[in-house]
Amino acid sequence: MKLDELKPLEALLTADFRQIEPRLQALDKHLILRTYLDGYTLGDIDTKIWLALRGNRAAVSFIKRGSLANLARWFNYIEENHPEIQAEIKAKDAAAKAKVAAASKAGASYALALQNADQGVVTRFLPEPSGYLHIGHAKAALLSDYFAHQAYKGQLRLRLDDTNPSKEKQEYQDAIIEDLALMGIKPDTVTYTSDYFDYLYDMCVRMIKEGHAYADDTDQDTMRDQRWKGIASARRDRSVEENLRIFTEEMKNGTEEGLKNCIRAKLSVDNPNKALRDPVIYRCNIETPHHRTGTKWKMYPMYDFACPVVDSHEGVTHALRSTEYTDRNPQYQWFIDTLKLRQVYMWDFARMNFIRTFLSKRKLAKLVDTGKVWGWDDPRMPTIRGVRRRGMTIPALRDFILKQGPSRNVVTMDWTNFWASNKKEIDPIAPRHTAITKKDAVKVIVKGADAPAEPVKQEKPKHPKNKEVGTKQVTFANELIMDQADAKSFKDGEEITIMGWGNGFVRNIDTSAEVIPTFEIDLNLAGDVKSTEKKVTWLASKGQTLVPAELWDFDYLITKDVLQEEDNMEDFLNPTTETMEEAWCDEAAASLKKDDIIQLERRGYYRVDKGLNDWKEGEEKKLVLFCIPTGKTGSK
Repeated sequence: MKLDELKPLEALLTADFRQIEPRLQALDKHLILRTYLDGYTLGDIDTKIWLALRGNRAAVSFIKRGSLANLARWFNYIEENHPEIQAEIKAKDAAAKAKVAAASKAGASYALALQNADQGVVTRFLPEPSGYLHIGHAKAALLSDYFAHQAYKGQLRLRLDDTNPSKEKQEYQDAIIEDLALMGIKPDTVTYTSDYFDYLYDMCVRMIKEGHAYADDTDQDTMRDQRWKGIASARRDRSVEENLRIFTEEMKNGTEEGLKNCIRAKLSVDNPNKALRDPVIYRCNIETPHHRTGTKWKMYPMYDFACPVVDSHEGVTHALRSTEYTDRNPQYQWFIDTLKLRQVYMWDFARMNFIRTFLSKRKLAKLVDTGKVWGWDDPRMPTIRGVRRRGMTIPALRDFILKQGPSRNVVTMDWTNFWASNKKEIDPIAPRHTAITKKDAVKVIVKGADAPAEPVKQEKPKHPKNKEVGTKQVTFANELIMDQADAKSFKDGEEITIMGWGNGFVRNIDTSAEVIPTFEIDLNLAGDVKSTEKKVTWLASKGQTLVPAELWDFDYLITKDVLQEEDNMEDFLNPTTETMEEAWCDEAAASLKKDDIIQLERRGYYRVDKGLNDWKEGEEKKLVLFCIPTGKTGSK
């Protein structure tokens, strides 16, 4: 290695092990016949590189194992014979501990994982506009937002990765921006990979001229087989002139010859990491106009090429990516090094996986296209819009995801904790209402000295423990409806509590009947509500206009906890994923609006999908309520 190659190494050796391993191998080779990296005594370069390695735990552990004998010899020699530089190490360790303590006190200790964050932080969120955001995207977006705006005073860039016109739509692009806003994420800059098509074209030309890329017309199946077996393409040794002609004339103009070719980066033929086996970096697409650039371009850069090149060009300092990209990290670094671009730090975090859920946009799109679900915002879908339509609140969503942190451990979670975190958010503020299903409504006649001769309305709190939620009018009358299930549990003469009113004795009930049509209650408001076993909900059927409602509940879309790659999705689709009951709600529910969240007494929490005023002229007006899981029973 030359001196100008050694000097930048100090800054580059703080990355994760996968990124620095090639640099360690280069250092080992450089030290075959050397005691020091530069010269014959301890100099500035040896000191800086040794300190950089000493500060990287993964690097130290690897070096100490001795796999790279020359590097291990040099490292141990410096450590044993130059105690004068140990003071710097102690100072760095002390500073790191102080930083950990300060961040821990601030409640964000995991933010320290970002390398050289004190030199500035610019993160990016890089979704492809080929579908709606799902909860996996939410983690990437929220972590990038957290590090940029909360942990550090940095910037967050939103870049729409629109390099495949066959999959992308303006609809998806707009939805992504809207969903981020709904999650409280405000990027400092919004750009598109398509903004840089000219720049990427120039970078590809440069790679071809410098011998780092070639045009290949090998058919797709053969190319895949050759990459798998580590066989070089017959086109790998094409001349620079031939490669340039194909790229700048044939592919650029979408000619017949151009359509047969793609451009591949010349990394390796048989690297054990198959991501490094000459990946495709440009391919033609003339079938679908680009939703932003129209038909200007006949070829488009691949993600693996565009991502590092534009990250560096845009000023991104830290690229947060899920662990599914870990094998591609050396590839990312290769493009940066080969094109001599500004360095970008990478941080991998585990994507969120949930049981009986898939996050593949291709599979989710298939559910939408085949009508298995109502759309991308279906409450059974794991999209941001889907879980929000189901009743997940934005504060709970943010809190849940940020609590996962940027861990690299891949786990498959149950939905229980996800929805339990939401319950904590909604329980203190959800107004209480009452619903009785129509098919199970039992007529009840109220008698006794306390029974009202005529219906009476009283102002009652909407929430028993939170006056801030407000009040509602409750109607009391001598005719009620109750649930059939409650009626079947009563015994003649039994004292029960009519919730929100008082006690009463059950009279004239035929418990032997398969369906109880009616019974009586002898009101006893002096009775002790603590002494009764049964507390039941009810609605006055006189003196108020009951509100018709649909009560919806949903189940998992698939029957298997974890789908494997070889599994056919259709074989595991749940045949019944939705149930609906028609019900009556109290009159106060008439004022509910779309997105309101309520609790139906003894039934659970519900989100209002449609209020009475959300229907078109001539349509039947009714409440549409979606049951919100609470975490107690998983999905239900």
